[in-house]
Amino acid sequence: MAERSTAAVDVADNSGDEPLAAKADKVTADGVDTQNGRAADGPMPDKDGERTTAAPAAAPELHSGHKLARRYRLEECVTRVDGFSSWRAMDEKLRRAVGVHLLPADHPRARSVLAAARSSALLGDPRFVQVLDAVEENDLVYVVHEWLPDATELTALLAAGPLEAHEAYQLVSQVSQAMAAAHREGLAHLRLTPSAILRTSTGQYRIRGLAVNAALRGITSETPQRADTEAIGALLYAALTQRWPYENDAYGLTGLPKGVGLIAPDQVRAGVHRGLGELAMRALANDGATASRQEPACTTPEELAKAVAAMPRIRPPEPAFTAPPEYQHTTYQQGSYGRPTAPGVPSAQTVTVVPPPPPLQSRTGRVLKWGVAALLIAALGLGSWQLAGTLLDRNSGGTNGPNHPQPTSDDTPPKTEPGKPLHLARATVLAIGGDQVKAEDARKAVDGSANTGWVTPQYLGFANFGNLDGRKDGSGIVVDLGSVQDVAGLDVDLYVAGQKLQVLAAPPDASGPDSLSDFSQRLAKLGTAEKRLQTTLDAPIRTRYVLIHITELPSDGEGGYRGGINEIKILGKAS
Repeated sequence: MAERSTAAVDVADNSGDEPLAAKADKVTADGVDTQNGRAADGPMPDKDGERTTAAPAAAPELHSGHKLARRYRLEECVTRVDGFSSWRAMDEKLRRAVGVHLLPADHPRARSVLAAARSSALLGDPRFVQVLDAVEENDLVYVVHEWLPDATELTALLAAGPLEAHEAYQLVSQVSQAMAAAHREGLAHLRLTPSAILRTSTGQYRIRGLAVNAALRGITSETPQRADTEAIGALLYAALTQRWPYENDAYGLTGLPKGVGLIAPDQVRAGVHRGLGELAMRALANDGATASRQEPACTTPEELAKAVAAMPRIRPPEPAFTAPPEYQHTTYQQGSYGRPTAPGVPSAQTVTVVPPPPPLQSRTGRVLKWGVAALLIAALGLGSWQLAGTLLDRNSGGTNGPNHPQPTSDDTPPKTEPGKPLHLARATVLAIGGDQVKAEDARKAVDGSANTGWVTPQYLGFANFGNLDGRKDGSGIVVDLGSVQDVAGLDVDLYVAGQKLQVLAAPPDASGPDSLSDFSQRLAKLGTAEKRLQTTLDAPIRTRYVLIHITELPSDGEGGYRGGINEIKILGKAS
């Protein structure tokens, strides 16, 4: 696909952009933004064809408490720069926090911001912070986006130190794959900075600002794929070294020494993972060469994602070993157990020693002693005789010998081991009550990639899909195998752990089942699932249609409930 640049907005920017005070500190008297070494207004330096345009229009004067569309109540202004402002707001209709970008309708970038926001909203990829609304009314243009209160900016993570190798691997893997998917749809970011990357409490990286932030800033590029790839390389470099890979300090990070050029990460900081360091150099612009000297440069997010996938997988660090508490050796000394105590120090555990009774020396005592000994000898002889009989019986091929195995207490036949995944012809959303949930995304649950999936909207108030009519009985994905097959197991990658679900199958003679009652065979009982659901059946079940039915969604940490399915695999019977 030919590269094309698309202006982009910093969509679900928790901070909107940068705090006003911080922004003021970064702009010097001559108008240079010391955060990124570029002019605060006016054309940007010619770097990979990237340019910005000035924005003379002033931001509209609004205040906390102002309501947009009688729905979005502005609460806190987090940015006011370049003629636009960004706010934290409250969606009073759905009772959730949102972010809002505002600019006058006559702003020179208003049209491109609206177009960018609407293009981003159509992507619908959960790896990006989602645009929820893009509206022009009352001489204002505003873009509403998700607000992620539990997420942490990469800027804050790097302020605490460089990331360990596994975390840096997850960062470059997730971001490169997400941007490759965006570019396949013709969308570019052009402002991938540490503040544009959010890490959620579950360890997922979310990208904000796709198709909106660059439009707000007036940034364009003649080579958008190369620009975004270099930006990902800079993020990886910073994650490994806690240094910005250019001479200027930026995003709270110290730049490289002036006049020495781009230095390999392992020359900046000891202990850097060599493979990741070489990957960062392959993504960064380096005069057509890379520090790897063996691999070609990565010029598109797709190439970078493939290079990451070709690396040996980097496992998470082992949990730190905690030594067990020291156990005290017990000694018997002067009537006390434990460590000897110093003179004059009371012992924690003091026991009075009782002298043993005197031995039985009388005639009666001797008789008792010999009687007990005789009983013990008899018991040992009886036990030996029984043991020998058992061994002889086995060696002679008795009923419990090698030709006659011991009966087991469980007569259940062993489980059938599942074979390879079956072909999935299509996937649809089960329309319980006639109301489908994101029917257009059902195919993403069977597209062979765990990075895309069927994800529900956010529901408020109730875990059972908001207790809405037509959805309070849940929803799910129906998988069509194309023909009746022997199903022996499941492997389902869920969007998030904590969803309550069950897996059912239609009878072999079913044709186009479209209600819950059409699925009469149970593959997995109703219960709360982990992030990955794997099940092996006791015996194969013949069916053509399998239903993953979700009844309750987990909390999303934003005051609502959300769930979904990333990828479904139905396993056949092993041949």
